[in-house]
Amino acid sequence: MIFAAGLGTRLGELTRSIPKALADINGRTMLELTAEKLVRAGFDDLLINIHHHPEQMLGEIEKLSGKGYTITVSDERDELLDTAGGLLKARNFFDDRPFLCHNVDEFTDLDLAGMYRQHIESGALATLAVRHRPGNRMLLVDNAGRLRGWRNNATKEEIITVESSRKLEEVGFSGIQMLSPSIFGLMTEGIYSLTSLYIMLAKNHKIMTCLHDYGYWFDCGTPKNLEKIRAHLRDGK
Repeated sequence: MIFAAGLGTRLGELTRSIPKALADINGRTMLELTAEKLVRAGFDDLLINIHHHPEQMLGEIEKLSGKGYTITVSDERDELLDTAGGLLKARNFFDDRPFLCHNVDEFTDLDLAGMYRQHIESGALATLAVRHRPGNRMLLVDNAGRLRGWRNNATKEEIITVESSRKLEEVGFSGIQMLSPSIFGLMTEGIYSLTSLYIMLAKNHKIMTCLHDYGYWFDCGTPKNLEKIRAHLRDGK
């Protein structure tokens, strides 16, 4: 599933006229580049949710379908459901196999196929891509890479699912996750994020992380980072 329904407010004026997923990156849209990356990694049956500027999104999806992509649309134009709510709405798309969820504005050379294998081998309910990077809202993991809590470094708020946070390490979530379909039985209807769901489930369920400190990662939700990924891909770094 490609999460592409967001309003993209951090991109300012740009997303008043187009959806974030259609932002231009060297002549191609975020959505096309993300779809291409997923298909190359073996995730070739795609689900895309839409909300903001839905007709433009449907037009782009039609173009991608014409290029051979297999795409199903989850229509959230009536109500934006956030990542967990959006995933639950689309649950009938999935079968009994683990699957990938990927934010449309995350760009990285993370080995998605390798992450998928790690997820299956670990038997985890979910596996989250993470890396060591600065940030305020951070995940807390133990030395095995298992999710054990969350911390907001700006507000000092902290949620810990073990006795002590002393040996836990901060990592930043990269907006990419592998999920086992059994997660649907642990979800409720509503508008909420997958991150909040993971924190709620972490005490009694195995939520693992996949560390990717190698290579590049850009969250292209801001004009500055959008320019960074344009330059990175244009220069072939």
